Amino acid sequence: MAISSARRYCLTLVALTALLDVTAAAAAEANADAVRITILYDGFGKASAMEKDWGYSAFIQYGGKRILFDTGNDAEVLARNAKAKGVDLSNLDFVVLSHRHGDHMGGMDYLLRTNPDVKIYAPKESFGVYGSSMPSKFYRRDESLAPEQRYYDGSPPAVMTFGSAWPNANFELTESTTKIAPGMYLISLVSDKPGTLELRELSLAIETPAGVVLIVGCSHPGIENILQATASINSKIHFIAGGLHLVTATDADIQKVAASLHDTWKVDYLAPGHCTGEPTFAALKKTFGNRYVYAGLGSELETGATRDGSVM
Repeated sequence: MAISSARRYCLTLVALTALLDVTAAAAAEANADAVRITILYDGFGKASAMEKDWGYSAFIQYGGKRILFDTGNDAEVLARNAKAKGVDLSNLDFVVLSHRHGDHMGGMDYLLRTNPDVKIYAPKESFGVYGSSMPSKFYRRDESLAPEQRYYDGSPPAVMTFGSAWPNANFELTESTTKIAPGMYLISLVSDKPGTLELRELSLAIETPAGVVLIVGCSHPGIENILQATASINSKIHFIAGGLHLVTATDADIQKVAASLHDTWKVDYLAPGHCTGEPTFAALKKTFGNRYVYAGLGSELETGATRDGSVM
């Protein structure tokens, strides 16, 4: 029996609609696995309405979560850059402050004006700008002294609490590798490098089907040490973004790190920024080729496809 043109058209339309539904579902599923990173603060980048300054901040989206990693060097620059990219910092799930240096936390005033109650993960330090506490047994006692010569008249509290530069902020201080959301971990390490000895630093590791996406602030403890700690979660490193702190390193040290990332750790993609250093940018681009991702100010990165720093 012949099928009328009208019925044939309807059948074709139904089939096309079903195909589009399947394609849309597949695209949505793929998007769920993508990590999107927008660079809000850095000292290099293509010409735009955004303002370059020394420091780092990245806006991250994954698994329905909206995360701010570091706040840059200056509150007003962060405010202008976030607005230029259309990033609303009043709508965040949490914030990560990698370490206590001013070029990573200088934008806190704008963040807290915009989102005063947001949870902020920061490194736990004995005496830090984020606040801290420790047992009062840390100091030696001398009971031969008169009460007025003794701390707390000789009867200190069991735990001494120290102030914060932002006393009303909702800090959660972290001192070990911690799972903070499904597939998201904070890697906590302490630097043993000259100049930053005992500096505590947090990195954000996001576990995806392609491997770990790792966001680092300055890598003061050493990027290889951070990778070693991340390997306890997953040794497959898909993507690294952020500062590698090789800005004053020798060519020999730069080549050593480049070879380690490429040959030993077999990192899929690398998107260095901030304190990585210009000679290191050049060396890593040469080493990684089309797996080197440009990540200057304003770049929108998405793990998965393109490798030129545009939206992936």
